[in-house]
Amino acid sequence: MRSTKSHGQIQLRQDLLQGGGRSRERAEEGIVVADLSYQLVVRPRATATTSITRDMSRLLLLLRLLLHAVLLLLCVSATPPVLAAGHNISRLPGFHGPLPFQLETGYVGVGEEGDDVQLFYYFIPSERNLAEDPLLVWITGGPGCSALSGLAFQIGPFSFLRAKYDGSIPTLVPNPYSWTKIASIIFLDSPVGTGFSFAKTPEGYSSGDMSSSIQVTTFIRKWLDDHPQFKSNPFYVGGDSYSGMVVPVITDVLSEGKRAGDKLHVNLKGYLVGNPFTGGRADAFSRVPFLHGMGIISDELYEVKDMEGDRRSLQDYPNKKDHSIPPPASDVWCRGTVKEWQRCNNDVSDFHYKRDVESAVVYHSSLTGRGYRALVYSGDHDAAIPFIGTQLWIRTLNSSIVDDWRSWSVDGQVAG
Repeated sequence: MRSTKSHGQIQLRQDLLQGGGRSRERAEEGIVVADLSYQLVVRPRATATTSITRDMSRLLLLLRLLLHAVLLLLCVSATPPVLAAGHNISRLPGFHGPLPFQLETGYVGVGEEGDDVQLFYYFIPSERNLAEDPLLVWITGGPGCSALSGLAFQIGPFSFLRAKYDGSIPTLVPNPYSWTKIASIIFLDSPVGTGFSFAKTPEGYSSGDMSSSIQVTTFIRKWLDDHPQFKSNPFYVGGDSYSGMVVPVITDVLSEGKRAGDKLHVNLKGYLVGNPFTGGRADAFSRVPFLHGMGIISDELYEVKDMEGDRRSLQDYPNKKDHSIPPPASDVWCRGTVKEWQRCNNDVSDFHYKRDVESAVVYHSSLTGRGYRALVYSGDHDAAIPFIGTQLWIRTLNSSIVDDWRSWSVDGQVAG
């Protein structure tokens, strides 16, 4: 997304994007149309790639070449615009008629130096019982992947109709399995540099597991001050993929604040993580057995792991960062703008983010030991964070088993 000033107006331009998946490590097809903060627009780009099928490649290329977007013209004075607490959106391009749900977007200022870090959010209230249903803050993984991925491709109230492209704006359709049918959800672009979130200073872009977790807790406090009607709702923190590192930390910071009596008005109940990265050995060491069990690795190749030798690493990540040159400072730190919206911003992960939480398992143990509810769920085809590794570290918690393993059925059919 680019922002330019012209004759007392701000023009926002939205690019058409091909999706990245649950993290930047895993791609999935799809078109993401963003900037729900005001109005949505789609703009052509020159290239499109996908690893799914040749037909999908052609489809995405047509979308990039033919779709044009709407854009917001916001009248402002010569001074930088004041970021409002939230804006209500009633219509979206591609959706026929008014939205059947409420949508609010906006920024909340956090950071050590006043409001130098601006976190962007999409908020969709529950469609069932607004006063009693849970309130959930959702953070997509990466780090650096926008929460719009969770909104449009996973748990939000709409998704893109996957049909043959006819040259028009992609059609948005209701998602019958949306979590907003039973909960109010804040989809948050975190850490800074993700999605539409930005910093006003170069220093503001430096973040990590701990600092971003603290910024999210600051966001929660300020957001609830602006929306006091939700302070008594059961509150949960959720996320997937790399967010499995920070969701337990955020929950722990909130719980410690409550225990210290710092007037934290959050009715904290627990957290949930999907295909969660934990930072422990279980995640990495489970990949080869998982791929072998899926038939991707042969028996002969699998047996290589037990051979002796001086090369013990199955995955080699050479350190290239010392030889990488970031973009010019004037280009990166343009104040008050998001230069170009990306579904997954690799610069966040590669240059600005510090992985300073060694393992999330200790937080899981502490939180569950203090009575907070936890939901850990996994897909059965995720090779980046295999479910067998997740099962392994869960066993190390030594929790009491209250219900034996059983198959999970949906409409009378075993799922998966």
